[in-house]
Amino acid sequence: MALIGAVALIVIGPEKLPRVARTVGTLLGKAQRYVADVKNEVNRSMELDELKKMKETVEGAARDVENSIQTNASDFEKSWAEATGDSSSSSSSLPGMEIFPEYKHPKKKWRLKQGATPQWYKARSGVRTRAQSGAARVARFRPPGRPL
Repeated sequence: MALIGAVALIVIGPEKLPRVARTVGTLLGKAQRYVADVKNEVNRSMELDELKKMKETVEGAARDVENSIQTNASDFEKSWAEATGDSSSSSSSLPGMEIFPEYKHPKKKWRLKQGATPQWYKARSGVRTRAQSGAARVARFRPPGRPL
């Protein structure tokens, strides 16, 4: 390093050496960042390939489980039909089983915040319940028959 520095000092000269050293330093920094980015991209692509392979194996296992469940369900349906004496398919509902709709709380609108003051009181006392622009308010209370 000292030999390279001495040769650079002689060839370039002491006036231009600091500027050249800064330029070389910034170029080396950019090169190191570029190499690091390339390494990160290669690692990311390798991890992506591994994740794709893992996804395929999990999907295959899920398909196998689904197929085994379907075959077991069809065997169960056949045995159920034999045991109950039904000749119909499994689409009929089971005896004693009723399907109820999902429970909804009456008049519950959780997105709407309601105030504690009743609407009839607001209407009687003249409290505004809707926002109006200034021009709309002027037009609303302008005496009839008078032009702009």
